[in-house]
Parts: sequence; structure tokens; C-alpha cells
Amino acid sequence: MILLEIHNRALYETLCDCFESAIKRQKYDKICINISDFDGVVYNLSNPNDDTTKLQLSIFLHFYKDLRQHGSDELLKREYGSYLMSQPEENYSVTLLFDLTNLPESFADLAMKASLLKRNCFASVFEKYFEFQRTGETGHKTAVIHYRSDETLFIRALEDRVTVIFSTTFKEEDDIIIGKNFMQEFSEARRKHQQAPQVLFSYKTPPAELNDTDAIVGENRGYVTFVLQPRHITKQASDNTINMISMFRNYLHYHLKCSKAFMHQRMRAKTNDFLKVLNRAKPEQKSKPPEERKNFFGKTMRQTP
Repeated sequence: MILLEIHNRALYETLCDCFESAIKRQKYDKICINISDFDGVVYNLSNPNDDTTKLQLSIFLHFYKDLRQHGSDELLKREYGSYLMSQPEENYSVTLLFDLTNLPESFADLAMKASLLKRNCFASVFEKYFEFQRTGETGHKTAVIHYRSDETLFIRALEDRVTVIFSTTFKEEDDIIIGKNFMQEFSEARRKHQQAPQVLFSYKTPPAELNDTDAIVGENRGYVTFVLQPRHITKQASDNTINMISMFRNYLHYHLKCSKAFMHQRMRAKTNDFLKVLNRAKPEQKSKPPEERKNFFGKTMRQTP
């Protein structure tokens, strides 16, 4: 299966071009670009006050207010330091400011770090609840992140595990069938790899852990539960766990669409094969005898085949 990249490649390549142009050619181009990402996230690259020596990167997340309750501001200060602006650009959630006249030689690393801005915003809630489990602080309220208008992420720390639950919406009936088969593959994979986290899937009804939340019940609603054991959330493993699990929803729906596209391709190919068979099965038409006609003078004229 294909794993989606955790960073935004379009943003990364654009930043690399801007940084390289500034460092190697001392060229500062005017820029104004909007880049869309999953979950309704939008990036904006621009020059503040038309100053081409400065590059401003802003991100809009409609659910950032949920993340702020779990320490996203502190995590971003730790990750981006002086690049993080205390006051974000208007209509955006977070803003980074780069001085193109004072960039490090390893500009690719800086571009990569900036392209992980969405991931780092998301990471705050995971790091907080992973730390709760490591220190034995149980009893905290379940974290609820409304990362889409009709879909929600729930995180809960218990004595022996951390439970991460995604609620997702299946817009078509065949998505539900494919999704159930897809979830079954996770169960089969765990039989081969015992170190993998347990994955549970429930349809229509939310898990019992969400009884005290605003979890929605519906015909097209599915809940995917990850049971993370202490070995999955150690300080050495937590970064990789966050990378994988924060992209799960997009990973799931991406593969649902790919599966449907593959089946449609196979169906069209099979239909073409059937049409070829039917065309070969048509009876051959018998040739008609040459038609005889008479001209103006009454002479018979035979058309040659």
C-alpha cells in the first residue's frame, strides 16, 4: 500500500526554490501563492508589506482553537523558535516569517521543517496524552478535535494504553463495504506483526469509550480505534507514531478511492473483452448478387462487384 507523505510537497518544493534563489543568486522574487492540503487546510506564501527580502508562510486550520487547548502554541515555539510570529497573519492560524538575507546553508532542512507545519500543529495533542500515559496521569477528559466539519478525532489516556479514535463519514454505500474489507486487512496484518497496535472498526454505533462525548450516530458513520501500547508511545517511537496516525484518515479515504478506480478500470477492460467476443460472434452477411439497372435507352447495365 502507498503511504502518503507527512509533509506538503508543493510547499516544500516552493520554499526550496525561494531559498535557493536567495542564497545562490541573491535574487528575491515577489511571491503570492495559496496551497491547499487535506482537511480543508490552506497555506499562504507572500511577502509582507511587499518586502521581497522577507517570506511569510501562514497556515489556516479551522480546528486550531481545539489544538490550542492542548499546547499547540508551546510546541510551535519549541519547533520554530524565532521564525514563529507572535501574531499570525489576518484570517490565518499560524504564521512563520523568514528573512531571505539571513538563511542557513542547510536551507532544505528548513524548508522540510516548514512543510511539516500542519503535522506539528496536530502533534501537540498526541504528545500531551502520550505524556499522560507515560507518567501515569489518568482520569483526564477525552480530547476532542473537530478536524473536519462532520468528522472528529478522540484521544484518551488510560493506565496501560492510549486510545485514538477517528470518526469518519462514508458518503457512498460501496465505500462502507470496501472500508470494512480494508479494516479487516489491519487485523490480518497484526497476526503477522504482533508489535503492531490493535485496530478496531465499528459501524453506525460509536465505541463505549465515547459515551460521554458528542460522538454522532448515523447510517454512514464509521469509527476506527487504535489501541496504542506503551511501546508505541516511548520518546523514541512517538514521532513515528504521530506521523503515521495523523495521516490515517486521509490514508484510508485515499485507498478507498484507489480501490474503486482500480475496480472500474478492471470492469471497463472486461467489458471491452466481452464486446470483442460479441463482435466475433456476429453471422457473416451473404454477398448480394450484382444489381441490374436499365439506362435511358432501355439497355441493361450490370453493376460490377
